[in-house]
Amino acid sequence: MRVRWLMMTTSLGCGGVSGLGRRARRHRRALAFTGMGAALATTSVRRGGSDVVQRAAAVHPDFTLIRQERIPEFKTEAYLYEHASKAQVLSLVSPEDDNKVFGVTFRTPPRDSTGLPHILEHSVLCGSEKYPTKEPFVELLKGSLQTFLNAFTYPDRTCYPVASQNSQDLKNLARVYMDAVFFPRARNDPMVLAQEGWHYEYNGELSYKGVVFNEMKGVYSSPDALMQRAAQRALFPDNAYSHDSGGDPAVIPELTFEKFRSFHDEFYHPSNSRIFFYGDDDPSERLDLAAEYLNRFEARPSEDTAVAVQPLTLRPHTIKVPFPSSDAKHAISVNWVLSDEPLSPVDELGLAVLDHLLMGTSTSLLRKALTDSGLGESVIGGLSDELIQPTFSVGLKGVAEEDATKVEELVLGTLEGNLEVEDIEASLNTVEFDLREFNTGSFPKGLSFMLGSMRNWIYDRDPLQPLKFEEPLAELKKIATVEYFKNLVTRFYLANTHRVSIHMVPDPKIEGIVAAEEKARLEAAEVDFDEVKKEMDELKKIQSEPDTPEALSTIPFLKVSDLERNVKTIPRDVSKLEREKATLLTRELATTIAYADVALDLRVLDWEDLELVPLFARCLLETGTTEWDPVTLRRKIGAKTGGIDVTLLNSMRADGGTVADPEDVVYQLVLRGKATEDKTDDLFMLMRTVLTQSLFPQSRIIEMLKESKARYESSFRTSGHAYAATRLSAAMTRSGHVAEVTSGVSHYHSVLKLLELAENDFPSLLGRLEDVRRRLLRAPNPVINFTGGGAAAAAGKKDQLEKNFADFFPEETVPIQKWTAPFEPEKDNEGFVVPTQVNYVAKGGRLYAPGETPNGADAVVRRIISLDYLWNVVRVQGGAYGGSCNLNPLSGIFAFSSYRDPNLRATLDAYDNTNQYLDDLNLDQAELDKAIIASIGDLDSPMTPDQQSFQSLRHYLDGTTDEIRQQWRDDVLNTKLDDIHRFNEKLKNTKEFYRAVVFASQDAFDKEDTPDLHLSTLL
Repeated sequence: MRVRWLMMTTSLGCGGVSGLGRRARRHRRALAFTGMGAALATTSVRRGGSDVVQRAAAVHPDFTLIRQERIPEFKTEAYLYEHASKAQVLSLVSPEDDNKVFGVTFRTPPRDSTGLPHILEHSVLCGSEKYPTKEPFVELLKGSLQTFLNAFTYPDRTCYPVASQNSQDLKNLARVYMDAVFFPRARNDPMVLAQEGWHYEYNGELSYKGVVFNEMKGVYSSPDALMQRAAQRALFPDNAYSHDSGGDPAVIPELTFEKFRSFHDEFYHPSNSRIFFYGDDDPSERLDLAAEYLNRFEARPSEDTAVAVQPLTLRPHTIKVPFPSSDAKHAISVNWVLSDEPLSPVDELGLAVLDHLLMGTSTSLLRKALTDSGLGESVIGGLSDELIQPTFSVGLKGVAEEDATKVEELVLGTLEGNLEVEDIEASLNTVEFDLREFNTGSFPKGLSFMLGSMRNWIYDRDPLQPLKFEEPLAELKKIATVEYFKNLVTRFYLANTHRVSIHMVPDPKIEGIVAAEEKARLEAAEVDFDEVKKEMDELKKIQSEPDTPEALSTIPFLKVSDLERNVKTIPRDVSKLEREKATLLTRELATTIAYADVALDLRVLDWEDLELVPLFARCLLETGTTEWDPVTLRRKIGAKTGGIDVTLLNSMRADGGTVADPEDVVYQLVLRGKATEDKTDDLFMLMRTVLTQSLFPQSRIIEMLKESKARYESSFRTSGHAYAATRLSAAMTRSGHVAEVTSGVSHYHSVLKLLELAENDFPSLLGRLEDVRRRLLRAPNPVINFTGGGAAAAAGKKDQLEKNFADFFPEETVPIQKWTAPFEPEKDNEGFVVPTQVNYVAKGGRLYAPGETPNGADAVVRRIISLDYLWNVVRVQGGAYGGSCNLNPLSGIFAFSSYRDPNLRATLDAYDNTNQYLDDLNLDQAELDKAIIASIGDLDSPMTPDQQSFQSLRHYLDGTTDEIRQQWRDDVLNTKLDDIHRFNEKLKNTKEFYRAVVFASQDAFDKEDTPDLHLSTLL
């Protein structure tokens, strides 16, 4: 992994759970340099000159300013306050960032594994004193411009963050969240715990239901999650981390309402809170908002809610954990708690650099040694610093039983090896580049600051130290020798005996054992079936009754008239390189970093060779070149650039706003790089080198194919909804078919076939890979995309591009191929058998035919279906963790999907009943306006310069114009109630063409009425 994200969380919808280990998930990343050693102190430094900053420093009658400091790294002024209730408020003023953030965090260390912190996180968002709707969280999702709206449960704290680019919208969000956490309906209503946590159901057979219960059954179906939880419990036997704050499905039913209510009373008090604001809004109004709620509380005697430090007292030992699999391969990880004393900011940063040295890239010392050993199929692990003490984990998946002990021996032996000066320089440059660029992608920058600060603040350490990297970075650069990093290895790893090895043992019977144990607990439960039915009826009645207009009117919303009517445009100048051999796109954006892309048309390949594209893309950066071995190449990339990546762009042509011909696919390999503007010549040279000179060594290709196999087998259990959606579209468009054969179930089977070919007949595979490159480098109409920080910078790079790429593109090109291979599943409706305790259910079809024009109003209707009907029927009543629908306006495909779902047939029936829901829907203009506002929010997500650059390239390649985007936006803004009926008629005419794709266990298929599903066993 090229970027070291020091603060990571995992979340999908309301109720994300974060735990031990590296958490790198799409679009949810947070970067912060950490400093765990500084004590909280009052500091006075110069103030900024803006009116906003001056207002921030003004005295507020309800707060005491205890610290004021400028953070020059991010042009931010920080103010730390304390309220009479003992609540602490950190207010960061950043006049240049309009993506504003609010958050409130509580220490919530668990005392058992009932999942009480996690269930409470879900539950407080189900109505409150001032906002008495059943789920204000959902109402905000329906009608806010939010750029982030979620909640996270960590092993020792619970965070409630929101973000918006609109000041009034942020205030609305913050008020709803403050009321929710301090005055929730859940505290007095056991039905909320029953819905979000767990309850009994009886339909001829007693069972457990509940949103969190089913979410955690999904988590406990993942061998990776089981390993991480086992490691956390073993490493921290003496503090709160020995329990699962997310909840163990076997223990969750032990949670009572009395414990639930008592936990809220104890931990959800201002004295146990940390409140955060960030952005360009009026800082005095932030304090006014916080005071509205905090002034209702008085300080109470201080209670010790902090997590105790785990002494480093363990001796190295091994724990064996069974996981469901019919494969004989094991998984091994070696885990440490690194320290039981606060680290200096320099050593914190040094550990981040060391982690990159050991694990950051495919050629990093520890990762390479494990990969090259042939002992396993996929390397796992890395540094984690989200708990009170940092941890490190490293290991392998896909290990033969007889090689289990060899993995630990190899890890320890490799740590005793040598470090190279060139590797240290490259890793240090990479970490420094990431700190200076601070590219959080679609994740709000202020939220990154909040989560980074919280990792100190929640433990009564300096909340600002994580944001200040210049001083420790300068000091580290002075001492960043081989000796320094070897000393870190010795101190924190080799001489540290607080070490646990987790040995994951495959057991094909464990799934049945877990199910039998749950059945036994249910049979032993002393319950009154009449009372269970009574509670079921009461809960279903509450769930099915809509909120009253009076309750809904309490939720604050913007007006449609407040919305911007025009699309945001991205500049783009189009020209040609010398001799017209390539198109050059340039633009000027507010950035000090140069971003460059080279896009090559993959349609020059034969259909049979598409299965090689993911492997070929990895080889470009991981196997070395004719000039440099893999280690040297990575060193040069790390030392000269901010990184080089490969993206596979798969889309359809926009075709003037109508649905394109199903065969019209845009499929491009895009080599993406970034560097400081003085290093662009080096960047272009390296990009050219990897495209033209990358090697295809047999040993590394076998390793990469094994890694791909292991990744598929892990993600089939946890992301079945994504694979189901890909499978659906494969039958309806060529673009979907390409996705299936390069990243879906079909590609998994291709990986198995290619692995056998690589091991037994490598010359034939090598010849095919070389032919892929030969064709790709002769693809017609290559595009170079460049973004810089000024007009002169962008235009001036054309000379460098000419120099580096003048003879790169040959005069003679190869033709675009006409792909005709059909997608031929054995049956229309498919079920894939995987070892999981939950289901992933998808169904969809073509809503618009080629040549028809989708209407932007459809996006509004889609939101209504997802956040009203599917949320209530699939999630709230059905108990799934998530349910939604989506429309792709380029393909015309409409699809439903569910995530971590306890149901199968009931969910498919729910999808089929959508027409009836829309027929019966009695929506007023206010509710429609909310959906319009939220849909505009979807269109206006803030983008970093590199995201803007890539979107501009994508729009150029797929033909999306500003006129098409403006028409779509106009349609959204002008949505009428009649559009719901128009959409419903389209949906009724589509139903007969629906396909269903389901990922579930064999037991789930056996129990459900699914004769129409053709089953295939994947794992």
